[in-house]
Amino acid sequence: MNKKAIYGLAIAILLPLISYFIVKSYSSNALTLPRHYIYDSVINKTVDGKSVSDTIWHKLPDFNLKNQLGENISWENMEGKTLVADFFFTHCPTICPKLTENMKRLQQEITNANKVGDQDPDFLQFLSFTVDPERDSVPALKAWADRFQINSKNWWLLTGEKKTIYDLSIEHMKLGLVDGKDIDTGFFHTDYMVLIDKNRNIRGYYHGLDTMAVKQLAHDIIFLTLEKDPNRKSFFSGQFGFIAMIFLITIAGIVLLLFILRRFN
Repeated sequence: MNKKAIYGLAIAILLPLISYFIVKSYSSNALTLPRHYIYDSVINKTVDGKSVSDTIWHKLPDFNLKNQLGENISWENMEGKTLVADFFFTHCPTICPKLTENMKRLQQEITNANKVGDQDPDFLQFLSFTVDPERDSVPALKAWADRFQINSKNWWLLTGEKKTIYDLSIEHMKLGLVDGKDIDTGFFHTDYMVLIDKNRNIRGYYHGLDTMAVKQLAHDIIFLTLEKDPNRKSFFSGQFGFIAMIFLITIAGIVLLLFILRRFN
């Protein structure tokens, strides 16, 4: 076998391997997904002789509330969607109007480029929970939605039982009670927007009055849609080492075959 043939075979062997490791390294580092925040427990177990930890992330509880159109809303209506939630009330003279404006800007910026005509993102749902459900009836929410020209296709303003809303915000989303700047101090005030994945796990908190934070939220929403379901493994999951070994054995077999044929010619 001449030198050119040897060099050619060396390139044929090394180039795919180098490309494989570059792609593998890039794919593992380039996609930085928003992290999980609240967990219920950590389970330690042994898998294939190795000790591993499995974190059980906190799942937001179900609820039954009404939106600005008078429709009953629960998690069932948002199955498989990424969610962005905030808290407000229509008599709020301080942060709520600006918070709603920034949420609307966020809603308008994220579209579904794969859809023709109507580009509303069907993978995303916005939720605004009123913390003053006694005054914020369905008509009051509808008036607020009309005031800010809210697109109800994927943004719902929700009202209902006060305990349900407060438990959801304080006990499950871990958002604290904040003094409302000496105005309506009895009400729950927060400017946080909360990012929730399709499994109802919290994946981020963002100051809704901070432009840079809202931009980061938009970035994290897109990245979260690319996240794979951890319970659904592909056929090649965990098999890259085995595939690489088969590839090397195949190449070695080809080299050996060419060497034998060369000897007998």
